[in-house]
Amino acid sequence: AADEQQANPAFHSPLSDFWHVHDFDPGDDGAPEILWVRYRNATMIVTALEAHLRTEQAVVPLDGAIVQVVCRTGSDGTPDLKRLRAVHVPAGTGVLMLPGCWHATLVSGAAETTCLMLTRASTTRDLVGHLVGGAPVVETRIVALAEHGGPMRVTGAAAP
Repeated sequence: AADEQQANPAFHSPLSDFWHVHDFDPGDDGAPEILWVRYRNATMIVTALEAHLRTEQAVVPLDGAIVQVVCRTGSDGTPDLKRLRAVHVPAGTGVLMLPGCWHATLVSGAAETTCLMLTRASTTRDLVGHLVGGAPVVETRIVALAEHGGPMRVTGAAAP
């Protein structure tokens, strides 16, 4: 039992509980970062996917639900759109994506949802430099679905 507590620390009491779920990996020499993110795309249409190459990324919706769209990388290095999946993620739960997971985030049932995101600080700086100033991305890949048959409509998001 002591070995189990070391590997998966947990505490339960009448007043509070906490338990280990996952050791977050920001990649070699990466610094973990917590972000607040507001998502506003409620169209259920995915026009682009991104993949972070050096870090895991966790997203936890706080005040509404999101639909997290994910897929693996195909043999040619682009998203394998045949394996595209959409997962409905209610407030208070979350999703963890491994490095290289292609993804897009949509809002479900509201105009806006605020999320807590755990990511890598340099990945955020890299992406902001691209989105604000047009700098090339180094830690992220972005693919417009127009290059792969056009935007995709999300239907039937699965429960987590």
